[in-house]
Amino acid sequence: MKKTPLIAIISVGLAAAVFAGFSLTSGSSEPASPLGAAGVLASNFKDGALSQDITEEACTLTDGTETTCYRIIVTGTPVDTQIGPFCPTTTGSTAEESGIWLDGSKVYDADGAFILDLSNIYGDAKWKLYDDSGKVNVTDTKEAFQGAAKPDVEEAYKYHCVEGKFEWTQSGEAVPISILVPVNPVKASSPMTDSNGDLGVTINGLVIAPSAPVDAILGAYTIAAFDDCGGHFNPGEGYHMHAYTNCEGADYDAAIDDPNAETPLIGYALDGVAVFAPLAHDTTIKLDECNGRSTAKDGYHYYAQAAEKNRIIKCFMGLTAVDSSKPDRPGAPPQG
Repeated sequence: MKKTPLIAIISVGLAAAVFAGFSLTSGSSEPASPLGAAGVLASNFKDGALSQDITEEACTLTDGTETTCYRIIVTGTPVDTQIGPFCPTTTGSTAEESGIWLDGSKVYDADGAFILDLSNIYGDAKWKLYDDSGKVNVTDTKEAFQGAAKPDVEEAYKYHCVEGKFEWTQSGEAVPISILVPVNPVKASSPMTDSNGDLGVTINGLVIAPSAPVDAILGAYTIAAFDDCGGHFNPGEGYHMHAYTNCEGADYDAAIDDPNAETPLIGYALDGVAVFAPLAHDTTIKLDECNGRSTAKDGYHYYAQAAEKNRIIKCFMGLTAVDSSKPDRPGAPPQG
């Protein structure tokens, strides 16, 4: 049985934000340019998704602009979907009993047939993650998970399908994640990317992580399986998202009746811009270089990239905040 999909019940519901007469102070005498995005609305977060109410604080953007930001802290566990399953237990496991794998070019059902076909998919006869009885090598203990879920995978846990759970993380429970976003999204001089830090949060309580380092994962002959909702565990941040699939797994596109229909709100990026669910692969809607567009109803907003891209938010059209209170991302194992 597939998981309950993440459905945005409330849309942003605002036209492009009006910034008439509004300017921000910075090191330059030139006023900052608004992005035309509605910005964060606390009411769009689902009940239980936030660790505490969203607050405001003074902040500085990456260009030196001083302004006001929202402090958003999500719980780190989804309020409306079930976590897992991830790895198949045997080479006979079905797609319904397993999660998915994505590698930057394709989304696979991470079922038993996928495990059997890995040597063909990646052109390397060394790929064998199962024993002669057909049992798949899965990280089924805390020691195994932490031995595999790091850049230098321990030799004993190569040739494994890697999965975890909250009890095996460094905290032993869900990790609340904090982000700082400008109250009024401000246009950057050029699109910005951040390959190391988190990219945003979802309205159901999760952090949107950067790309999973697929090359490192495959280089250790491991598969860091995702569940059908596009999330998995690492020891530092716990459960987090790398792809949005509406919990349909590899069948996401099949559930879209109209490829040109507006998709629901799923979260917010670090620049304060709303993120909507991916459009279908065959959509004719034209997007900019950051997968965004403006509409009369919602102003400027992004669309999550297709799951196989291994990065939900392509880039930022707006300035992000300098969050001096936040340390480097914890953990940062191969799973991202």
